Amino acid sequence: MEVINTVGRRKASVARVYLSAGSGTMTVNGKDYKVYFPTGSMQFNLEDPFKLVEAEKTYDVKVNVKGGGFKGQAEAIRLGISRALVKISEDNKPPLKAKKYLTRDARVVERKKYGKPKARKSFQFSKR
Repeated sequence: MEVINTVGRRKASVARVYLSAGSGTMTVNGKDYKVYFPTGSMQFNLEDPFKLVEAEKTYDVKVNVKGGGFKGQAEAIRLGISRALVKISEDNKPPLKAKKYLTRDARVVERKKYGKPKARKSFQFSKR
């Protein structure tokens, strides 16, 4: 099996995922994913697509991720992994789609407007 590469995005994070046949190792920016993401919920985000398609310990994952915070990066990687699993086999699509792992979450931070301190917050209004 050749290396399959996909891209996942979330907020300001962009993750390039490289999936290849192997023993189940996962590295994020050169570190083990459990070191890079010490929180259990973020580790679950990365492991869950493999559990859904019953493919734990069958693929090696190498990820380059930049931008955003840790949670956005974890969800960007999850989208990239899910897309790679669908590229491998179309049979993987229904369980991943049911959990909405193939949907790009388009919500991003609203831009700041001039004349206001934040995007929507206003300065205190005084009538007199």
